[in-house]
Amino acid sequence: MSLDELLKDRSIQRIQPNRKLARRNLKIASRDLSAAKHLLAEENYDWTLSIAYNAMLQAGRALMFLKGFRPSTQFGHIAVLRYLRATFREQPTERSIDVFDQMRRKRHRAVYEAVDIVSRNEAQNAIKWAQEFVNKVKEVVAEQGK
Repeated sequence: MSLDELLKDRSIQRIQPNRKLARRNLKIASRDLSAAKHLLAEENYDWTLSIAYNAMLQAGRALMFLKGFRPSTQFGHIAVLRYLRATFREQPTERSIDVFDQMRRKRHRAVYEAVDIVSRNEAQNAIKWAQEFVNKVKEVVAEQGK
């Protein structure tokens, strides 16, 4: 979907670009990454993945706020994913966006459908991908601040 299509179907809405809100969401993303690492050490893999995913979600929202958009409440998480697919093909990489979507699906299953479905390896990879994604978004936000 294009940005125009996302606006038309009301997945996202225009707002004033907000660097302060973007930075706040990046702070939340960093907090969530720390929590995910703690949960990994506690061998709580389902929640490790869930919180690592939330770090990516917050970073995605930061990009939206920076560029003057926000997800609609009706579409929530999927609106952030659609926005990223429509606008950030190179940064963060398309692969990061695919991983974000895979983590979104796995998180949904872990929270609403089943327990203990995330392996240690998946949890470690979730942290790795979330860290890369958050770092990339931090670079974009810092660049925009110049």
